Amino acid sequence: MTGNMTTGSDAAKHPRMSTDTPLTGRLALVTGASRGIGRAIALSLASAGVHVIATARTQGGLEALDDEIFAATGERATLVPLDIRNGDGIDQLGRQIFDRWGKLDILVSAAGDLGALMPVGHLEPRTFERAVAVNLTSNFRLIRSMEPLLRRSDAGRAVFLTTGLARTALPFFSAYGASKAGLENLVQAWSDELAHTPVRTVLLSPGPMRTRMRAQAFPGEDAEALLPPEAIVPTLLELVRPDQEPPKFVEFQEKPAD
Repeated sequence: MTGNMTTGSDAAKHPRMSTDTPLTGRLALVTGASRGIGRAIALSLASAGVHVIATARTQGGLEALDDEIFAATGERATLVPLDIRNGDGIDQLGRQIFDRWGKLDILVSAAGDLGALMPVGHLEPRTFERAVAVNLTSNFRLIRSMEPLLRRSDAGRAVFLTTGLARTALPFFSAYGASKAGLENLVQAWSDELAHTPVRTVLLSPGPMRTRMRAQAFPGEDAEALLPPEAIVPTLLELVRPDQEPPKFVEFQEKPAD
């Protein structure tokens, strides 16, 4: 089961400023929203006038995000504490979104699991299975539950974060790379199935960014030399606009300013 969907009650006291964007009034679900790229995306969508349904495992992380959204916009997000591996919880969330809003305009899947960095033959089955559950199976369950809601939008957009390791294998990264390769195949097939609907999908590869997962993968790397998660925000906001046809795959390649 999911946690209760909660929305702060202070929003009505601080009405949003009149700064409409192409995304004003739309509804987005962001997974992995409490930190890193997911957090940056959730905050940017809210700042662009989107009502954000934010999911993550930790209530505290979601509440911190909500405080940032409220400080920036005067509006509250809807918070859903949820372990993304919980398929029944995803189904319940889909029903709650339908009952409350009747549709979903934007889905951003930013939750991810690195797995353990070790030879394939040394991986514990539970470690490999967790990476598959987070990076692949949860996205299948999201697609299954959210597709009917996205189809009810005039221009549904579904963005899935991926990695170059899905297409180029790297030793010791097998759990992460293999599960992301499965994700890419899944989303590409789904994209073709949606050709005659208003829903469009995007595989977005952020590249190296200053996140906790990147630090776990490359602990000796100079984090200050990497782009912050916020750098991808302008690209993401363009990809989910209802008045534009997005590409099916985007590899983000912006370089830090000198």
